[in-house]
Amino acid sequence: MGKNFTKRDVLKGAGGLCLSAFAVRVAAAPAAEAVTPALIEAAKKEGKLSFYTAMDLEFAERLGKAFETKYPGVAVRVERSGAERVFSRIAQEYSSNIRVVDVVNTSDQAHCIIWKRSDWLAPYLPEEVVKHYDKRFYDPEGLNVTTRILISPLAYNTNLVKKDEAPKGFKDLLNPKWKGKLVKAHPAYSGTIMNSTFETARDLGWDYFVKLAAQNVMQVQSATDTPKRISIGERAVMVDGAGYLVIRYKEAGQPVDIIYPEEGTPLATGPSAVFKGAPNPNAARLFQNWMHSREGQQLLIDYARQYSPHSQTVEKPGVRKLADINLMKEDPEGILAQADSVKKRYAEIFKV
Repeated sequence: MGKNFTKRDVLKGAGGLCLSAFAVRVAAAPAAEAVTPALIEAAKKEGKLSFYTAMDLEFAERLGKAFETKYPGVAVRVERSGAERVFSRIAQEYSSNIRVVDVVNTSDQAHCIIWKRSDWLAPYLPEEVVKHYDKRFYDPEGLNVTTRILISPLAYNTNLVKKDEAPKGFKDLLNPKWKGKLVKAHPAYSGTIMNSTFETARDLGWDYFVKLAAQNVMQVQSATDTPKRISIGERAVMVDGAGYLVIRYKEAGQPVDIIYPEEGTPLATGPSAVFKGAPNPNAARLFQNWMHSREGQQLLIDYARQYSPHSQTVEKPGVRKLADINLMKEDPEGILAQADSVKKRYAEIFKV
């Protein structure tokens, strides 16, 4: 499907790499907006919206169906792919003057930095976001809102690994006993894995990955692939991946369990945004508003088993609270500057 756009390509298209010129522009935050009868009526007249997302497909479709039940007459078309693929697809469409995406959700904050600097996003702040989200979870100009907080822990198959023999952290994975038993996802496809790989390389050094590559690590595409591979026993331990799927699989009775690495657990926050060129702008705003309401966010917790930034949501028992996890530091600006080199170096080390 044409060129695979990188972050650098998009910034060049937005007027060169003079990032400081973009960084100094800070507009006033828009007024917080509630869902009104007028917005609902306008959304129903449009009748549909296109939602590009890096969420796992099953949950994204469930989220869309819940919205359609809440607001009959507005259909959600889910377009799901890895965050890096979503980013590249939107760049391809915009470079061809195609406007299809209404709302986007990614698992890489760096994408929103680029879309903001490209002037592609529309300011919109749902009322509940201003009331119930810490300010660090939404853009000061209202151009994006954190929808979900993702962690990328280790995990293992409990039929293949005894609890007292499971690795306690990343460095334990270098033990020869794990050779040929590990699975890791690729940072060129998944935003969660881009964050995880970047943070691990930053904190442990790229030499760690050189040593890890000698362990004959199975390479898969998505953050959702690694939990699946350990759940079916194809590999014993996952190096990174969607922690929420491990929780869901465990609750469903599958033989998996989470390990929060002693060196720190990689973190990625997944923002959503309304595009300025959205063909269905009212439906887009209604969906963005509902998705970040307590109702939408509670669904994220109850079904998807992800962490929410909404302060009024209630965590289900049996899951470790985010505040009780030693987290690595997310660095969207660092990823923006280094994403292409991370992909290149990773591919060289693992020969993929």
